[in-house]
Amino acid sequence: MDDAKEGDQDAKETAPLPFRAAVDALKGARLRPEIEIDPTRPPQRLAPYSYALEAAVVDEDEDLADGRLVLLHDPAGHEAWQGAFRLVTLIRAELEPEMATDPLLPDVSWSWLTGALQARGLSYGEPSGTVTRASSHYFGGLSERPSASQIEIRASWTPREGLGGVPDTAAHLAAWCDLLCQIAGLPPAGPGDASVVTLPQRRDPHAR
Repeated sequence: MDDAKEGDQDAKETAPLPFRAAVDALKGARLRPEIEIDPTRPPQRLAPYSYALEAAVVDEDEDLADGRLVLLHDPAGHEAWQGAFRLVTLIRAELEPEMATDPLLPDVSWSWLTGALQARGLSYGEPSGTVTRASSHYFGGLSERPSASQIEIRASWTPREGLGGVPDTAAHLAAWCDLLCQIAGLPPAGPGDASVVTLPQRRDPHAR
């Protein structure tokens, strides 16, 4: 955490104004109380400027899902991004075994990401990513452990820039947290989200 704070301070002192404004918006975003979020050390080689957050959905001291969101900025623009900013994410959660075998799960999980952005009315471009599901079976000295399944979403997208070349990063963070809560199996936060389908909460979430 100290390294993250030092890197954040260095970025604040040397980064261009649009990036600094985008980071300040991330810090000021208001999120659901189940979300625990902290800055973390960002990757150093993906873009000239970067900022990262890690978050977990916590219910009664149990982690239901966790993730990482990275904001990248290249003032000169990036051809693959089709813009000067890029958001990159990794989200993970445990699954009920029967959910892991659903052939539609990858498509549905990807639609949750795009749906979370659209529900917030956000404009974005160049989305890409993967949805991975994995199962673990234990043998020998670990044979008493029940089988476990996990889903992992890796994705990136370009947030469209607004006034001053600054994207609405606070709204993108809120949409990302909507996805994190959805994959954790939490009920929708507001009455307008009642149609959202979430993953059922896993039987044995990891204790903190």
